Amino acid sequence: MSKYGTVIWVGLLALIAGFLIYPPTHKVFIDLTARYPYIMGFAKFAILSMMGEFLAARLVHKKWVMVRGVAPKMLVWGILGMLIVLMFAVFSGGVDTAASQGLLISECSDACPPVVQFISRLRRALFISAIMNLTFGPVFMAAHRITDVYIDKRYSGQKMPVTGIITQIDWGRFIKEIVCVTIPVFWIPAHTVTFLLPGQYRVLFAASLSIVLGLILSFAKMRHQKD
Repeated sequence: MSKYGTVIWVGLLALIAGFLIYPPTHKVFIDLTARYPYIMGFAKFAILSMMGEFLAARLVHKKWVMVRGVAPKMLVWGILGMLIVLMFAVFSGGVDTAASQGLLISECSDACPPVVQFISRLRRALFISAIMNLTFGPVFMAAHRITDVYIDKRYSGQKMPVTGIITQIDWGRFIKEIVCVTIPVFWIPAHTVTFLLPGQYRVLFAASLSIVLGLILSFAKMRHQKD
């Protein structure tokens, strides 16, 4: 793993990028995402987020190492990916409904000048991203932290109930670094861009962000363990 890790990781990333860029396979990807959103959400996050975890381990340990519990972690990432697919639709529709009821500023009509239309779309995307990341985001990341630590404990031979895992996690540090810094500084702007894109490109951008998601969460966890 240490010797060929870079070749494997970069090769897999290049293979995925080529699949998404090449027009025939790009069309297949878009069609499958539209027809089977949950399955594709599972696959995208299971693969790309685990790539983020391997990259985080490489940065922390200064060499490629095998991440413990790859199969169960991919299962967890896949389930979380399905939830993200659902949450994208829920929060997008929720913001539009709230705007139609006068609870939020609605989008400008096509009669508005282009600059005003763009500002209107930007405001809508920011509403969706901010509301989603400030409500669902912390719960999502906390659930991942709990399951990740649980899997690590199991694969290291320590049998510990979930309640024990919860008490071991430094929640003060989690709130300080993830909730108060990572969400407002990175995720709200990143998902604002996501919701600005057309539907077909939004899927691709969200998939690429899952690498960063796996990288941020796992890097923070492993850096704390090393300290």
